[in-house]
Amino acid sequence: MQKLYETYERCNGAPQFKAKPLNPVSSLYQHTQIQVTIDADGNFRRAAQLELQDTVIPVSEESATRSGKNPEPNPLTDKLAYCAADIGDFGGNGQRYEGYERQLRQWCNSEFSDPKASAVLRYLEKKMLIGDLIREGVLKCENGKLSSLKIPGRMAVEAKDAWVRWRVELAGDPAANTWEDEGLFRKWASFEGSLNRANGTCAVTGENVRIARLHPRAIRSNSDGAKLVTSNDDSGFTYRGRFGNPDQAVTVGYEVTQKAHNALRWLIKRRGYRAGDQIFVAWAVGGGDVPDPCWDTGRLFGAPGDVHIQPDDQYGGDAGQLYALRLKKAIAGYRANLSDFDEVVVMGLDSATPGRMAITYYRELTGSEFLDRITSWHDRCAWFQKYSKDNRFMGAPAPNEIAEAAYGKRIGKKQELRKATVERLLPCIVDGRPLPRDLVEVAMRRASNRAGFEKSKSKQEWEWEKCLGIACALVRGSSEENYRMSLEKDRTTRDYLYGRLLAIAENIEDRALYVAKETRDTTAAKLMQRFASHPYSTWRNIEIALGPYRTRLRANRPAILLEREKLLDAVQCMFRPEDFTNDTKLSGEFLLGYHCQRAALWAKANKDNKEESVDETATEGEME
Repeated sequence: MQKLYETYERCNGAPQFKAKPLNPVSSLYQHTQIQVTIDADGNFRRAAQLELQDTVIPVSEESATRSGKNPEPNPLTDKLAYCAADIGDFGGNGQRYEGYERQLRQWCNSEFSDPKASAVLRYLEKKMLIGDLIREGVLKCENGKLSSLKIPGRMAVEAKDAWVRWRVELAGDPAANTWEDEGLFRKWASFEGSLNRANGTCAVTGENVRIARLHPRAIRSNSDGAKLVTSNDDSGFTYRGRFGNPDQAVTVGYEVTQKAHNALRWLIKRRGYRAGDQIFVAWAVGGGDVPDPCWDTGRLFGAPGDVHIQPDDQYGGDAGQLYALRLKKAIAGYRANLSDFDEVVVMGLDSATPGRMAITYYRELTGSEFLDRITSWHDRCAWFQKYSKDNRFMGAPAPNEIAEAAYGKRIGKKQELRKATVERLLPCIVDGRPLPRDLVEVAMRRASNRAGFEKSKSKQEWEWEKCLGIACALVRGSSEENYRMSLEKDRTTRDYLYGRLLAIAENIEDRALYVAKETRDTTAAKLMQRFASHPYSTWRNIEIALGPYRTRLRANRPAILLEREKLLDAVQCMFRPEDFTNDTKLSGEFLLGYHCQRAALWAKANKDNKEESVDETATEGEME
């Protein structure tokens, strides 16, 4: 609460946030459907239906958390059931208008009155709002009752539940929108604070100020009913059993809780990372720009979907050096706007019930410490990621993508599994903890089960490619070995070499299928899962199955076959005899060897295909 309050005080009014400012005290965001324009004397000008626009509205302490049978009215912008005195003539209940009109009149008669609010009151006293909206065509009346309001792309809204916002055109005042008038909000906050309120010691500032009795809701969205602080449950066990009254537990100043919650809403809107109902947000208290710990490296570099290191060039040199240089430059950009001693906060929010919200993760770090840990994560979990044709990058995947790679598409129906996975990964990013071993194993097993992906050939290939890249990143990030991101021709470990063998066998068959213009899966792809569990016995089946394809290449592409067979023999000769005949399960290292060898051969194959196309074109020309 203290850090959020400090964030509000330091960021409110800052020039870099002028386009998306923080909300003033005693205000909320609300979707509005109707806009009414009047003049200074309260005469109706025009009205229009909105496509569900976010509007800042003034609220009281009670109306901001209203619920139940007799909810409190808002002071200016509210539902039609509150604003329209003539709603009773069209089948509605006009009782709520009385409380709305009473509160608005008290404000307008006080020393904190505002000319726009007074104009709205003068118009509403005429009791013509519903009639004017019908004449303007905003509302429709059938058989004496109002029809529902249809919102494009949204569910229809009952007329009485449609929210109304006001434009007041005053002479000499170009700002007619009440929701953009800062003076109006200040006057309302002053009036609302002048009412009889209890004072006490604020636990955040230590000052004797007005104490908040009801704390704001609508934190994650406008309809969110979960609260971070609540003490109105005097019949349950919110505080009873340890305290006699809620003030003995904690007292927070009204202005402090308003600013803290407004800062939190603002931060979530700007940079909140969502995993179902779960929210993670990272920010600098001073307002400096910080990288989101839940971003993948593509977003960290500022160009998602950009191929930062071309696949063809990736294996021509040390891809790790190229990537490290790009990462260093990206982090240096954040360091330029964030000092070593700036405060950075990382927080996770979730709710187990509709009314209670919890802080599930919380860390306070210095700017240098935070950036060092982000750098470490993107460095140790870096691998070539291939999400789709237009979205490829070198780096670490996002926690949300890791969850999908480990548990598949079914995770969409089980948000709890997604949320739990992201929550487990955040300490690995921010605190530098080791990756969960079970998560790495699950991702590795799923990447090995190539036949278990989408049945559509194109979807299957891209989904599997994405899973493979993420699994390799997790294996590399969880290992104490310093694996390079390019092919390590001098690495002689059993699992790495078996991965290379699988990639070479797949490439031989794939080349033969390409020559015959066939698109079916290779034997290596079909047996990949079994190969991961029993490499020695499965390799014999794969090698025997290569016979027909070798014959085809020998007749059509002898040079390519000779090159691949030399490579196959060279890799086999690097095994120790006892390692090659060992039929025990392979570790995730085999995926690294497989992916690197496959990518190196893929880059070589592209070059071969171009040369073949040139040769074929020349041959056709000679025949003509």
